[in-house]
Amino acid sequence: MNSAGSIDAIPIEAVASCDVLAIAAHRDDVEQTCGGTLLRMGSRGLRTAILDLTKGEAGTRGTAEDRAREAAEAARILGVGWRDALDLPDGAIENTLENRNKIVRVLRRLRPRVVILPYWQARHPDHSIVATLGYEACFLSGLASVKTDAAPHRPFKVVYASLYADVRPSFIVDITPFIEQRHAALMAYRSQYANQAAGSGLFVAEEEIRERTFAEARHYGLLAGVKYGEPFVQKEVGLVDDLTLIPVQTI
Repeated sequence: MNSAGSIDAIPIEAVASCDVLAIAAHRDDVEQTCGGTLLRMGSRGLRTAILDLTKGEAGTRGTAEDRAREAAEAARILGVGWRDALDLPDGAIENTLENRNKIVRVLRRLRPRVVILPYWQARHPDHSIVATLGYEACFLSGLASVKTDAAPHRPFKVVYASLYADVRPSFIVDITPFIEQRHAALMAYRSQYANQAAGSGLFVAEEEIRERTFAEARHYGLLAGVKYGEPFVQKEVGLVDDLTLIPVQTI
């Protein structure tokens, strides 16, 4: 599992369990959709980790090696305890048993309570496939009949980062104190977001990235009565214990 993108080259066997694991198709997906949430969780003393499923070899800009170095720097900014990338083909991820088992091995080593996945409807086919692939791996990971070198483990909660989806969020995470760090983590990917000739017709100009990402975070923050937020969807119904403690004012 060790790769150039790992935090301080720490093998997964040496990492303690984590509380929140974000799984994404590509290096820089997490930074765009839930980087602020990982920062907020870390500020509460929770242990966070990132699993990227591809190395970014099919990108218009940069190389897989560039993305590995940038992912390590972004992870440092986000304060995650572990990050690595699998070897699934960039742009051609498939929901196969082999790929599910690759994720299962990570889940059983890290034993997260919460897994963050991309929303299941997306422009990029890899993102929508990862939503299903990741969910099925979470289920498979809890089956004792599936044998790996670690004990079965099924995450308690799976949520979907829905920033780019046209869907009403189930909840918003307040990332107001972390908005600048979130932006810095995204901009660590200089091979992707610095102005350059390659892909200039496809990528947003560097000077517009801050305005766009802050505007999106501001929109979702306003929905929840905070300044900046990141949206998530959960499939299950929520449970409330005390009506007087429900956040977000009605009127």
